[in-house]
Amino acid sequence: MTTPHAPLAPAPRPAARRILSHGLYETRNVLRNGEQLLVSLILPLLVLFGAHRLELITSAATPSIDVITPGVLALAVMASAFTGQGIATGFERQYGVLAYLATTPLGATGLILGKAIAVLAVVIVQVVVIGTAGMVLGWSPDPVGLVWLGVVVVLGATAFTALGLLLAGTVRAEATLALTNVIWVLLGAAGGSVFPLDHEGAGALLLLLPSAALGEGLRTASLEGSFPILEALILAGWAALAVLAARRWFNWR
Repeated sequence: MTTPHAPLAPAPRPAARRILSHGLYETRNVLRNGEQLLVSLILPLLVLFGAHRLELITSAATPSIDVITPGVLALAVMASAFTGQGIATGFERQYGVLAYLATTPLGATGLILGKAIAVLAVVIVQVVVIGTAGMVLGWSPDPVGLVWLGVVVVLGATAFTALGLLLAGTVRAEATLALTNVIWVLLGAAGGSVFPLDHEGAGALLLLLPSAALGEGLRTASLEGSFPILEALILAGWAALAVLAARRWFNWR
């Protein structure tokens, strides 16, 4: 008599499908989370309408909405890539979710790539919503510059996602919650993202901040229709440094 064989376990899905599925899962979680939507969409929209209504930026040569809208896009990208991902990852780490998922067929690399897909998906929603609101208010970006604006958005999202994950993987979740929110507010108010910085004196040094590089890069692309080489290099540098630091110090538990 032959012994029946135990059923074979199903083979894991291809890596690309696992990563995409996790990215879509994370995207749905973000879009269903009221607190993350508040920070990622509602607050940036309030800044857009408020800054335009109060005419916080005045220029004889350029309509204020053409300066404000790219800056608010920068603020929104920082909210989803840095604050949102940092907080979510920090609490996943504290509750042991990260360590568990890293041992599944998804793996550590797949987990990070899935988070990157989620950030990119949310950023696309932000660009569409905020860009549409800006155009309703009179924003008229350079058509060619919209291509470069998209490139800078991706670079900025990459840099701030890496910075958010670095913070989430090195400090406690409660500290990540506080720090990401405080840093986001400071960079938004005085870090050159929403409001242009003076290119002389101390303002020139602040241009090395990732927030300033993102804001200035988006404004250059939108207003001038040219690729902001310096700002792109600064963002790429921040992204590379954050990734290297995360590889060295990120703690999954």
